[in-house]
Amino acid sequence: MIEVLVVDDDVRVAHVNAAYVEKVPGFRVAGRAHSATEALRLVEELPVDLVLLDHYLPDETGLAVVRSLRERGHQTDVIMVTAARDIATVQAAMRHGALQYLVKPFSYAGLRAKLDAYATLRRTLEAGGEAEQAEVDRIFGALSATPVPELPKGHSPTTAELVRRALMAAEGPISAQDLAERTGLSRQTAQRYLKLLERTGRVRLSLKYGDTGRPEHRYAWSSSS
Repeated sequence: MIEVLVVDDDVRVAHVNAAYVEKVPGFRVAGRAHSATEALRLVEELPVDLVLLDHYLPDETGLAVVRSLRERGHQTDVIMVTAARDIATVQAAMRHGALQYLVKPFSYAGLRAKLDAYATLRRTLEAGGEAEQAEVDRIFGALSATPVPELPKGHSPTTAELVRRALMAAEGPISAQDLAERTGLSRQTAQRYLKLLERTGRVRLSLKYGDTGRPEHRYAWSSSS
């Protein structure tokens, strides 16, 4: 079992995140902390493999916790789970050794994808031995997002990535209007990117029939992509 410490200043959020972790096969919650001081103490006292770490804590920032862990010689893995989305914080987290960065709010599916990728990474590293370049690339890319396909002229990779993230965070298939509301895109733009990604096989299209008899097009990110 992979032992996880859930750190969040909000008791309710910590409870929800812990419940999410317990639903993922192979993971177990070792403890919960609501401050930097408590998090550092529990890492000392408990067998912790991975810390799901909020940035906004009452006594220190999550980045300060990561720095303290490294200064104390702890190689515990860290995934930042926070509402902090400014580039400076994201960059600092990366430089201090956070493996991944999950922006709140997120769904169970979004967290599970990160945890499953982390479990795969651990299995690869525990196998030991030497690695060819392809294996090195796979290790370094294990927690990376699935890339969107090469886009035709006039389409933005940034917008396509925004659409991909929204679809992966959704609990199920959503309409173009739903996507527009989640991303801030216009409905026309959302529809255009959905159709493009469907043609490339990255998005699955399904039909939902309502009272009017006219089906609504609904989209989901393909799990095989």
